[in-house]
Amino acid sequence: MLQYLLRRILVSIPVLLGVTLLLFLLAEMMPGDAITAMVTPDAPTSRHALEEMKATLGLDKPWPIRYGLWLAQLLRGNLGYSYSNFQPISKTIASRLPATFELMGASLLLSISMGVVLGIISALKKYTAVDMFLTVLGFIGQSIPVFFMGLALIYLFSLRVEWFPVSGIATPGRPFSLADNLSHLALPLLSLSIMRITVFMRYTRSSFLDVLQNEYLLVARAKGVSEKRLVLHHAARNALIPIITVIGLNIPVIFAGAVIIETVFQWPGIGLLYMTAIGQRDHPLIMGLALMSAIVVFASNLSVDITYALVDPRLRYD
Repeated sequence: MLQYLLRRILVSIPVLLGVTLLLFLLAEMMPGDAITAMVTPDAPTSRHALEEMKATLGLDKPWPIRYGLWLAQLLRGNLGYSYSNFQPISKTIASRLPATFELMGASLLLSISMGVVLGIISALKKYTAVDMFLTVLGFIGQSIPVFFMGLALIYLFSLRVEWFPVSGIATPGRPFSLADNLSHLALPLLSLSIMRITVFMRYTRSSFLDVLQNEYLLVARAKGVSEKRLVLHHAARNALIPIITVIGLNIPVIFAGAVIIETVFQWPGIGLLYMTAIGQRDHPLIMGLALMSAIVVFASNLSVDITYALVDPRLRYD
């Protein structure tokens, strides 16, 4: 197992570098640059001053040289400095991680728990009114875009009934409290989780229906095993294997959805920082965030493999 993990980590290094190169090229093709983004009509700057600023930041060099310099600093553990606030990128990202982890962690917990439970109920009540109702809700939930869901929840629960705040992570001017934080978290959490709940529910239903038709469950039922023990002890373990794959594949999807939701609700996490960096043409910050996103995808795939081995002892990685 340890050799397998080391091999996967070594193989992932060139993949991560390839991702950073691709994103660097995409960022390079964007119109304008960091210096142009800093200039406003209220603060005109001479052409000579702009050229000096570009030289100071190294933007006057060809892109292969700039990418090579960035890569050399990365190998030393240095992500560089942001063009917009001149702060270390590692410090800037670290300051935003808790908010994103709070949103993503709560979304994963809510999506998995509700999706799996509703999927099991739908499978056990196959072709009944409950199953049909949950199926219709699943199709509706998967057809609504995340950003539209966020805007609809803002209109319903912030503007119409005023139950929850519109944006932010806490009320300005008030000391931090858990109740205030949860009230700000509610709408972004629902917006990010509703689609994932329906996805997990549909996959859980399908997986359980396949497992419940196996002969060993028929034998266990004939021996008098209770239906509760049959489902939770015998069926659940085998049915969870494909669900683990879906959960692992959806972690990057939730991370991508967090970028949109954090922008809609002005949630001060990595997603909002990503959009700000793109708007300011802050290439070092974009590259640092892109590298972190690639690591999240790799870590989620690796965690799926590890969970496979824990859930199914028949699987061994040599």
